[in-house]
Amino acid sequence: NDILELYASYPTSGREALVSRLAAYRTLKPHRITVVFDGIRAPAFSAARDQVKGIQIVFSRDGELADAVIVRMARQEREKAIVVSSDAAVARAAESCGAATLDSPEFEARVAMAMALEDADTPEEEGAARRISTRKKGAGKRLSKRMRQHQNKTAKL
Repeated sequence: NDILELYASYPTSGREALVSRLAAYRTLKPHRITVVFDGIRAPAFSAARDQVKGIQIVFSRDGELADAVIVRMARQEREKAIVVSSDAAVARAAESCGAATLDSPEFEARVAMAMALEDADTPEEEGAARRISTRKKGAGKRLSKRMRQHQNKTAKL
């Protein structure tokens, strides 16, 4: 599964709105999502790690920026991570570790598109229970490797 790490310095109500929006997105795209916030703005008595609505929430430690936490997580996950950040330094550091990166406006557009497509495709009575399958139907049209080699050899005759 992909890992989506998002840095946001939102106030408490903005954090809750962000987590709610990501939870709604997660019902459409079942990615593992981690949001990293600056610990200095953490609510009183909050845990350093928490999970709300299936979204993992991480607060940086005192004196540590969320940017450093994101880069450390990207270093651990490498190619499995997708880092969402508009901070160019964070994006460069994550890319150097092998993680894919998206800037925040592009990710927001993708979330909005996924939600709009789901709203347009799903009838009212079915709701969010419907999943779109990407599995191919029917027999494959491509010949086996052995048959293709045979065809290439015989075509030269």
